[in-house]
Amino acid sequence: METTEQTRATFRDMQQSTADDWKIIGAEFKPYAAALPDRVLAHLRLLDGDCGGFPVDRLTHSLQTATRAHRDGRDEEYVICALLHDIGDTLGSFNHPDIAAAILKPFVSPENHAIVEKHGIFQGYYFFHHLGMDRNLRDQFAGQALYDATLEFCEKYDAPAFDPEYDTLPLAFFEPMLRRVMARPKNTIYKTVSP
Repeated sequence: METTEQTRATFRDMQQSTADDWKIIGAEFKPYAAALPDRVLAHLRLLDGDCGGFPVDRLTHSLQTATRAHRDGRDEEYVICALLHDIGDTLGSFNHPDIAAAILKPFVSPENHAIVEKHGIFQGYYFFHHLGMDRNLRDQFAGQALYDATLEFCEKYDAPAFDPEYDTLPLAFFEPMLRRVMARPKNTIYKTVSP
């Protein structure tokens, strides 16, 4: 069923929606979902030039984190997690890891999702004490599977990714990886309408 801009569902209350309404919505969903990488890339570009006082802008930090993971031989899913780990900075000033984790959750393993979701607490080890906070907040996760993996992510890729002199790969290098990772959701309730 091909839809046009005028083809829309007819319900005013979802409780009265019909199978025909959901055929229309489903037909619109597929191309919209397929364009998700374009929207993610556009949002990532919003980090360009936004330094927030850091030695490099947020996009460079994200690219550098991904570059370091890639050069260390990490798989594409991990590298894309590294690329997007701070994408939530623009809208989630107080919970950016949650936003990145929510974007990535349908496409990545539970371990990689946990790394992204918790990296803010683990990264805090390097600076929380300068702000009068407990730098050891990460210890609440000691003994859990995510602990060592998130610790390693921060130590090897996130923490050192503020180097203005580092040979950072451009966003275009990571775009094909992002498209492949986001091509097939692994963890979604919407399996029947995935792109």
